[in-house]
Amino acid sequence: MAEEKAEGGLVFHPLDQFIVKPLFGDGPVHWYTVTNLTLWMALALLAIVGVFVLGSRGRAVIPTRLQSIGELIYGFIYKMVEDVCGKDGVRYFPYIMTLFLFILFSNYLALIPMSYSPTSMIAVTAILGFGVFFAVTILGFVKNGPAFLGLFWMSDAPAILRPIIAVIEVISYFVRPVSHSIRLAGNIMAGHAVLKVFAGFAALTLVSPVAIFGIVAIYGLEVLVCGIQAYVFTILTCVYLKDALHPAH
Repeated sequence: MAEEKAEGGLVFHPLDQFIVKPLFGDGPVHWYTVTNLTLWMALALLAIVGVFVLGSRGRAVIPTRLQSIGELIYGFIYKMVEDVCGKDGVRYFPYIMTLFLFILFSNYLALIPMSYSPTSMIAVTAILGFGVFFAVTILGFVKNGPAFLGLFWMSDAPAILRPIIAVIEVISYFVRPVSHSIRLAGNIMAGHAVLKVFAGFAALTLVSPVAIFGIVAIYGLEVLVCGIQAYVFTILTCVYLKDALHPAH
């Protein structure tokens, strides 16, 4: 690296920001090690508590700003669950609300300079995605028994096509947790990597005005992406939950 700098080359590594590092020392990372990843997940949880517990502790008739934000998010997710899953899906609202809040706050806190994005880690999003997959699959069999398999059988299709469609449905069903988790991690990682690239080019005098404009534009886009990705993950969870509650085509 020193030789490259001596030659006047521009050296930056956009993916280094996603490395999980211990907060204390430089040793190996174990399951019990406090890392930058665990720190920012904990900060996301504290931010959620700050908005929904401390911000609404007064339960004022005329809400404060924090209470208004909490009420808007609560009403938005509740309506989504009710519209997609029906009245019987409302009982699972706390789980879906928790997923949405964790992803939303993790995404937005990651926009702070020098922060870390938990949702850029496939290990984190895979736990969320596979957690939803196993939860709705178990729920589907518990609520419907063998009738849950009707999700894969298109009874309205021509008889000769039903087995083929059933195979496609089974494959697509088991791909759900993979696409569910990779979509979130990939979008968040890509946005932060692009920001890092533009920030690296900002060090060059000739292209710094363009690079700074690119940073501002990409940052504004990331503000939208953070909310959209939390919404997409949540509404897909609602769709999967609806399939578990009402599996028949």
